[in-house]
Amino acid sequence: MKKLNIYIIKQYIGTFIFTFFVAIFILLMQFLWTYIDDFIGKGLEFAIMFKLLFYTSVTFVPMALPLAILLSSLMCFGNMGEYYELVAMKASGISTWKVMRPLLYFSLTMSILGFFFSNNVMPVANLKMQSTLYDVSHKKMTLEIPEGVFYRGIDKYVIKVAKKSKDSNWMYDIMIYDHSDGKGNVNVTVADSGYMAMTPSQREMIFTLYDGYNYSEMIDDKDYRNNRPFQKMAFKRQLVTFDMSQFDMKHMSEEAFKTHQTMLNISQLNVAIDSLGVIYGQRVQTNNNTLVNRFQYMSMDKSILESADRKLAKRQGDAISKDSIAAFNWPLLNCIPEKERQAVASLALSSATNIKESMIMTHNDMKRQRINIRKHEQVLHQKFTLSVACILFFFIGAPLGAIIRKGGLGMPVVVSVVFFVIYYVITIIGERVAVNGDMSVFLGAWISSIVLFPIGIFLTFKATTDAALLDAESWKKFFAKRNKKTAQI
Repeated sequence: MKKLNIYIIKQYIGTFIFTFFVAIFILLMQFLWTYIDDFIGKGLEFAIMFKLLFYTSVTFVPMALPLAILLSSLMCFGNMGEYYELVAMKASGISTWKVMRPLLYFSLTMSILGFFFSNNVMPVANLKMQSTLYDVSHKKMTLEIPEGVFYRGIDKYVIKVAKKSKDSNWMYDIMIYDHSDGKGNVNVTVADSGYMAMTPSQREMIFTLYDGYNYSEMIDDKDYRNNRPFQKMAFKRQLVTFDMSQFDMKHMSEEAFKTHQTMLNISQLNVAIDSLGVIYGQRVQTNNNTLVNRFQYMSMDKSILESADRKLAKRQGDAISKDSIAAFNWPLLNCIPEKERQAVASLALSSATNIKESMIMTHNDMKRQRINIRKHEQVLHQKFTLSVACILFFFIGAPLGAIIRKGGLGMPVVVSVVFFVIYYVITIIGERVAVNGDMSVFLGAWISSIVLFPIGIFLTFKATTDAALLDAESWKKFFAKRNKKTAQI
């Protein structure tokens, strides 16, 4: 039995490693496709790109690990079923459950490792990835002046070049607008040709211009708008220096990202949730006290208001209505001299509008705080859903492979993708609904596992009892029996 277990594990581990890295590669390609515009034309060093892709790959492990377990389990048992190895094991008295047992232990081990990875490695990887991605996204593109276009890539300068040399840094028919003084297009340099070269420190670029003119408008003159005076200066050779430090990648401090919920482990999340809950409770109490102070008149005895309204209605000969009783300001308004009523009504309307806007702002702020708390709770549950997903996908992939009896990358890949997409879609929908407050955070985080759990139990039961779940002949016989019973009735 030990030799059989070793054989099964060897068959499984090779497939698992292959499918795991394939899943990581596919997810990484999706990431590159999403952020390709942030990488092109920025002259990123290989070390920076490798660092970013490495940390990004690490953050994809929670998605790739369950998918790898599902696909490898399906392929492994599908291969053994296709080549009648499972039949031979069953003929020797070894049940399907005993065949699954060593791989179950492996999946449990991966589940435990996945939990520690999600709690200890993922926060660090997310922090490194987000900070590096922020630096890359906000880095300026490398200096590449196109022909016949006004180039604004250098701060405080606009450059236009009519023609560029293909095999050197020479340029022709050059026009440079200098905006360094912040006064607009008042300083213009025109040259027949020029040559670009970087300083040894790579911090500055020197533009050597030949045979040109400098035009400067004299905007300090009192009668500038009428006379439009300008100064023209010819030159044979002129040096223009540009600061290139702006093209360096500035590193954002990781401290700016450390408080985000995806950068925290379980203990830090618990502390953050408690702190946010205390702050939210204080905010609610403060808001309640403010409302009580603003609407103290609402605590007036309702009977007094109704009595005052009845007296007013009796004096005016009008019938008492529910609206008049509810609108308790009528007796008070009629006690005010008629000349001042308009001013009082305007003041009341302005006060009510201010109170309404304040309540709306307070409501939106409290809503944001509730969403922030739910996001932290959601990430806390995600630390555990990864481990459970590994077990669930094993109990789906292994028995399904034994039932399908098809190995390779055909049917197993299709089935695995279908189940994984179902799991992923349900997870995303549940998490978004839970964050919006329309569902509990616990249910939103675990609903995908709750949906797949009975499917795994059902498939495992069918596989261990040798049920012909996907046998067309068995289904034909089943429906034929059902039709006979229906006809007899």
